[in-house]
Amino acid sequence: MLREIRNVRQERGAGRRRWFESDGFELVVWLDDAGACEGFQVCYDLGRGECALTWRPGHGFAHNTVDQGDDHEGGSKKSPILVANGAVPWPEITRLFSERGSGLETELRDLVSARLAARQ
Repeated sequence: MLREIRNVRQERGAGRRRWFESDGFELVVWLDDAGACEGFQVCYDLGRGECALTWRPGHGFAHNTVDQGDDHEGGSKKSPILVANGAVPWPEITRLFSERGSGLETELRDLVSARLAARQ
């Protein structure tokens, strides 16, 4: 089940961010000042080639692999970045969210479920 991480660092001028985690799966939600969802990101396969599926209103979904910055020359680790990855495993992501998102408040759970089902 997804558990909320408390005291998440907030970015100035970017609304409010909520972060939930479970084994190998995370959900980050961005909210505006009124509490409306401005988007969300589902991260899966954590520790095994992490991927991120991000949804924003008016833009739809973007699917990325997380490049951890480990493969480079020069000896120092670089910051992780998102790299485009078009193959979205919709059934797996939907199943993982359904199994782990049951403890979320109804409005948030229904919003993410609806977006994943509509795939847009």
